Amino acid sequence: MSRVPLPQAFLRRPIAHRAYHDRAAGRPENSAEAIRAAVEAGYGIEVDVQLTEDGAAVVFHDDDLKRLTGVAGPVRGRTASALADLPLLGGTTGAPTLVEALGLVQGRVPLLVEIKDQDGAMSAGGVGPLEEATARALHGYEGEVAVMSFNPHSVAAMADLAPDVPRGLTTSAYDPDGWPTLPAGVRDRLRGIPDYDGTGASFISHEAADLSRPRVAELKAAGAAILTWTIRSAAAERAARAVADNVTFEGYPA
Repeated sequence: MSRVPLPQAFLRRPIAHRAYHDRAAGRPENSAEAIRAAVEAGYGIEVDVQLTEDGAAVVFHDDDLKRLTGVAGPVRGRTASALADLPLLGGTTGAPTLVEALGLVQGRVPLLVEIKDQDGAMSAGGVGPLEEATARALHGYEGEVAVMSFNPHSVAAMADLAPDVPRGLTTSAYDPDGWPTLPAGVRDRLRGIPDYDGTGASFISHEAADLSRPRVAELKAAGAAILTWTIRSAAAERAARAVADNVTFEGYPA
């Protein structure tokens, strides 16, 4: 499977995790306010997408609304319009669609889109509708954009749906404490990052605490771009850059 290289723009400036968010300052994570702030600061932007009831890709991290809106219920149980009318905690606007987020960015900074796993098992079972919605949203966008996912089946699907968009794998040590509902066999498999070649990935975004993993060094030596998540201090950034080509950060001005 052919690779699309990650543009150098993704390596020049730190990437704001879930956009440049600060709830206390009125910029909830993944919000329009946080996206605008990242653009104004010149940071790259990472956002997450989930699927709405009416088949749109919406910029939202969790599969449930409670933590970010105060209202319980699945994201996919509401339409994009209904989500827009439900303000994010700490902000004044609801979750933007990916199309709306692209309109806010307008190619001024690179945008990294993480497609969230839909079935909780990193299987092929939940793959399809969200990837299709993401590809539709990205069609014709002229800015620097890339996609990634923890689910390798999702990344492989994007190779077919949006073959010209750079794609990567979000990767982790898959500590059981952090992934209690993911089957042990799946954790053990994904920990070794076995799907890099099969998905035509050109980069990984790896858990910061696990950057010393030999497989990360192996991929870097083979030409993979190495991003890392999530960096929360200048000191942690300095340490991460010994391995990573760029950092995804939050909680401090990088």
